[in-house]
Amino acid sequence: MNTSKTSSTAKPAGTKAAASKSVSASRSVAYDLLRAVLSKRTPLDEALAAHDGLAKLPERDRGFTRMLVGTTLRRLGQIDKMLGRCMSKPLPRKAESMREVLRMAVAELVFLGVAPHATVDSAVTLIRSRGYEGITGLANAVLHKIAREGTGWLQSMDARDALPDWLAERWVAAYGAETANAMAEACQLEPTLDLSVKSDPEGWAKKLEAKLLATGTLRRGFDGSIERLAGFADGAWWVQDLAAALPVKLLGDVSGKTVFDLCCAPGGKTAQLVSGGGEVVAVDRLAARLRRTERNLTRLGLAASTVEADVTTWKAPGLADVILLDAPCSSTGTIRRHPDVPWLKATVDIDSLAKLQDRLLDAAAKLLKPGGMMVYCVCSLEPEEGEARAAALLDRHKDLTRKPIMAAEIGGFAELITADGDLRSRPDLLASLGGLDGFFATRVVKAG
Repeated sequence: MNTSKTSSTAKPAGTKAAASKSVSASRSVAYDLLRAVLSKRTPLDEALAAHDGLAKLPERDRGFTRMLVGTTLRRLGQIDKMLGRCMSKPLPRKAESMREVLRMAVAELVFLGVAPHATVDSAVTLIRSRGYEGITGLANAVLHKIAREGTGWLQSMDARDALPDWLAERWVAAYGAETANAMAEACQLEPTLDLSVKSDPEGWAKKLEAKLLATGTLRRGFDGSIERLAGFADGAWWVQDLAAALPVKLLGDVSGKTVFDLCCAPGGKTAQLVSGGGEVVAVDRLAARLRRTERNLTRLGLAASTVEADVTTWKAPGLADVILLDAPCSSTGTIRRHPDVPWLKATVDIDSLAKLQDRLLDAAAKLLKPGGMMVYCVCSLEPEEGEARAAALLDRHKDLTRKPIMAAEIGGFAELITADGDLRSRPDLLASLGGLDGFFATRVVKAG
């Protein structure tokens, strides 16, 4: 049974009014974006950037489109269970693409509080406009039934019913049903906007009407206009979740030290390292991602040596005093901000990524000076990509020793430290502050 019914059915303030005024073009763009994610397996950020029609919408309608797509993805498991209760057989093969229209409509009816007549009429119109007149009767009947009964059905679901089965089962196995449910519920909430600043965090907190957290992160509400905020054009700050900013803090004072930032894109941690005075060499395998890092550093007025290379085969110019390895991972810790992640990944991806992480860790260990320090981190909630990799690293490299993390290093948030002394954040933790992404980080020192 749902252990937190109020949260799971809560609707964002102002949603109903905004949605009722949205035009059909908004839903048409939302349909295209969902098709790109769920059928073509395109990451949502890429789909948003590539869709010409989104930029042509009025700002209000762009906001509705993003909210509709995000809500549909965040609640997709629950939405599909509701549709399953109304449909005894699948849509005709030729009309299978119209499932996205039904999914969006359920999101509007059950989670966004849009008037049933507006939602149903818009869905039927969109289906008809795409040339599938033959299923409009079915869509009309299904959506009217969900409008009547969907909210009641939701009460019998757990928050983790919103996730794909493969991920919900993994979280229950790793964390237990209660924590898995709390994590899933936290992932259904809109995240805060977190910022890291180059200097004067107190001053910028006042200018941006943000809360200054104990770790130095600024936290405020998100209104969709990042570029319009004071300090953006001047490069005073960059967007970075509270959890994402913690791994660099574990390296301590990097001033004057040779720092290898491995798998560096998109560059938030690179900016931290440069701001801290490190002599940073930022490495990434993909040219496009490295260019993104360079653009971000340029906006911030920061500079680092950038190298396009595969870390596992990179011939470094020397050894590093400090290494940060932010390894490629399943990214399940970022579902709050990237609700497409559960639907683009599978268990097999985690298995292959874990093997890649081992190779990257072995390569990084060889690049570290005797007496040097390395932090390995991933934005994943899967133990195979975190705790298991740390244990395997220490087993393979006897010259590496874990250096336990102290609460004072991470703003006093002792609940983020594991029994082994590693960092493990989850979206359901620090709820009174607005939560944070899921991250794992371990810190090791090389003998000598």
